[in-house]
Amino acid sequence: MTEDRPFAHQRRERLMGEVRRHGTVRVRDLARLLEVSELTVRRDIAALSARGLLTKVHGGATLPTELHPGQDPPRRKRPEPTPLTIGMVVPSLDYYWPRVVGGARAAAAALGVQLQLRGSSYDQAEDRRQVRRLIEAGQVQGLLLAPTLDGEGVDEMVDWIGDLPVPTIMVERQVPHWTPTASQLEWVRSDHALGLEMAVRHLHEHGHRRVGLVLSEGSPTSAHLVQGWFKACEELDLPSDFVVRQGVSLYVPGHRRIIEGILDRCRRSGSTALIVHSDPDAISVAQYLTEQGVAIPDDIALVGYDDEVAHLAQPAITAVRPPKARVGRVAVEMMVARLMEGRRRPGQRVLVLPELNLRESSVKSTESL
Repeated sequence: MTEDRPFAHQRRERLMGEVRRHGTVRVRDLARLLEVSELTVRRDIAALSARGLLTKVHGGATLPTELHPGQDPPRRKRPEPTPLTIGMVVPSLDYYWPRVVGGARAAAAALGVQLQLRGSSYDQAEDRRQVRRLIEAGQVQGLLLAPTLDGEGVDEMVDWIGDLPVPTIMVERQVPHWTPTASQLEWVRSDHALGLEMAVRHLHEHGHRRVGLVLSEGSPTSAHLVQGWFKACEELDLPSDFVVRQGVSLYVPGHRRIIEGILDRCRRSGSTALIVHSDPDAISVAQYLTEQGVAIPDDIALVGYDDEVAHLAQPAITAVRPPKARVGRVAVEMMVARLMEGRRRPGQRVLVLPELNLRESSVKSTESL
């Protein structure tokens, strides 16, 4: 039986939309989304790959890159992969970072390079230990690092990174202040300040004139979020004093007491919306408000930041989604370009734009998502 060509065309357009949005997609996820078999998805990927629109990888597909513009037609001999190995050290292998790593792996597969991954634990000593393991093995030509850059010893850590014997690019990190070594380091990260601005402006467009910001304590993202908060509040002429720097996720001791204080402050100040970083904290706030009979979004609108699990809340939480997979992908592409071009290539610092996913927690039923 022949396939309905108009339907196939629409399905492949939607498939390409998912690839452009996420940078990398899996066959299994696409089959579920498109409501077709995995075999059909693989055929679509093969057809699009033959046209150079995407690149097939094991179990899925990625966007083509400048260095690997898509798979060649079947009859053309494919070029040999570049014999490079890149090391990557990230502070966590569960929340947030799997998507960054996934993007890096997809780019590495598309470019024909190897990626050696090491997990750390938001600790400078452990960061150094994992980096040393990669260096001493003598197999990596470059390093992608997400080091801990708060607390004491930041300058020493930056100098240590700058003295490593292989090129280094920081991922989702930026040195907090200028030093001679820091001025030479490259990085790629999400534009978190812009993401926070997007959240404030969304709430402002829906009539909120007093908004509160709740920051996850100790997160390296917080400094960028605060920057975006003050910029947006100043430009929109909103009060900017309602900032809480305490984690309120379910595992934080006394989180209910802290949220009770936040709710009391909302009532006293007339605040009608909260922006909460990160998702677990936003879900904790949503659960408490619901228990207290506070209607979301009719009484208090809620916007989360990270968009890892915000959609699982009740109601589903509007959230800013940093471009995690894209950041990982760009980091690998930057490193490969640096290794291939050497000193001829100027240093780069790249900001990748986030997106705001609208859900029920910030838009009233009478308004449109």
